[in-house]
Amino acid sequence: MHQTQVTAIGSYVPPAKLTNDQLQQLVETSDEWIVQRTGIKERRIAGDDQFTSDLCEAAIHNLLERYNQTAEDVDFIIACTHTPDLPFPGVACQLQHRLGVKQAGAIDVNATCAGFVYGLHLAHTLIRSGLHRKILVVAGDTMSKITDYTDRTTCILFGDAAGAAMVERAEENAFLGIHLDSDGSGGGMLYRSGLSGQWQDQLLKQSGKVVQNGREVYKWAVSTIPAGMSKTVQEAKLTFHDVDWFVPHSANLKMLEAICERSGFPLSQTLYSMVHYGNTSAASIPLSIDQALQEGILKPGQHLLLYGFGGGLVQAGMVLKWTASLA
Repeated sequence: MHQTQVTAIGSYVPPAKLTNDQLQQLVETSDEWIVQRTGIKERRIAGDDQFTSDLCEAAIHNLLERYNQTAEDVDFIIACTHTPDLPFPGVACQLQHRLGVKQAGAIDVNATCAGFVYGLHLAHTLIRSGLHRKILVVAGDTMSKITDYTDRTTCILFGDAAGAAMVERAEENAFLGIHLDSDGSGGGMLYRSGLSGQWQDQLLKQSGKVVQNGREVYKWAVSTIPAGMSKTVQEAKLTFHDVDWFVPHSANLKMLEAICERSGFPLSQTLYSMVHYGNTSAASIPLSIDQALQEGILKPGQHLLLYGFGGGLVQAGMVLKWTASLA
């Protein structure tokens, strides 16, 4: 079996900011109310002519430039998103063309806020099988394009961003453990409204927008994720004491505080990105990792416990030995 490592990472956020004070002009809310309940102070918003593929492309270029890498020999591209520019062609195919990659597989993966972990898992298994050598995993969402800015329960949460990672064949394996879980019975807690009448009593007047029962999602996450964290670490044959950093999906700071309290993992060793970027869905985990690298607190050789969770309902935990230094 071939060994696998993450060799590079990059990220991108749009320049435009949407602050809590600005949201106060749109809905009945306040900076104090939002910070107390979510920990979010501001979020980044894509321009009218900026779409998920654009954010993902910018994150990839950030990676390639920082690590002096090339995409020419990439043999598979995995784009993790639930806000693609179009139903088809996929974001991954658009990126293959823009990057000038001559021959590569290209797929989109929709695992909502767990997308990046799912993408890493798929890349790892494809390389372990011996069928691929170098895979580009990019996660991005333009949540602002599916957010109803008259609904104060959701519009305070979301922002736009993208993150990218290069996964390659290596001499030592850095992917140490994985735990996947799903519960489709909870689909009505968090979904994007559309043509289906499955949850018709909850459909928004404006189709195509995110709908969330925040209280129920909070209860589900806090009651299930601590056990999933333990299972993930056990799969890696480690304990929480061996984990240097917990990197969950940056949904809500209050939720992460509760998860850490129930699991016994210290919040002080938890990486999150929602304070200045909001809930960026699939992009939140790579954004948190890159932020920690830029701050100099994440070092090669440290163990990360990644944990994505979101609409589906889906969960994905992974223990990863970090191997990419700050470029």
